[in-house]
Amino acid sequence: MIAQILSETVATPPALWPLAVYAGAVLALVAFLLILSWFLGERHRERTTGEAYESGIAPTGEAQGKFPAGYYLVAILFVIFDLEIVLFVTWAVTARQAGWAGFAVIGAVSVTLMTAWAYLWRIGALEWWRPERGASTAAKRTDECISRAGEKER
Repeated sequence: MIAQILSETVATPPALWPLAVYAGAVLALVAFLLILSWFLGERHRERTTGEAYESGIAPTGEAQGKFPAGYYLVAILFVIFDLEIVLFVTWAVTARQAGWAGFAVIGAVSVTLMTAWAYLWRIGALEWWRPERGASTAAKRTDECISRAGEKER
């Protein structure tokens, strides 16, 4: 009886050979395309070969330009809130199975993120334009850093 229970509960491992064949075919195709492009590709070195092409306009300035710190702040906020949306969608899909425990977890995540957002808003860390009189010290420090970085570029 115990042998019968064990034989029913122990699952047989899935056959992985189709995955190995697929991975081998993908690697062979990639290698073939790389070798083919090596043989069929052009090999020439002219004066303008290494220059950037900007729709027929001669390139000006450097490609490694600096952006104000505010752009990075917006990017970081986008990533944070994008991940929050992923968590919300995951919870919404599994809400019935997760039950009240899942609701408590998503609530704790939401409260934590909103508290952090409110704190950053309160200290002025989200302000990245030139602060007016009476602006927070964090915004003034951010503005000073941005202006010092601009002076170094000149």
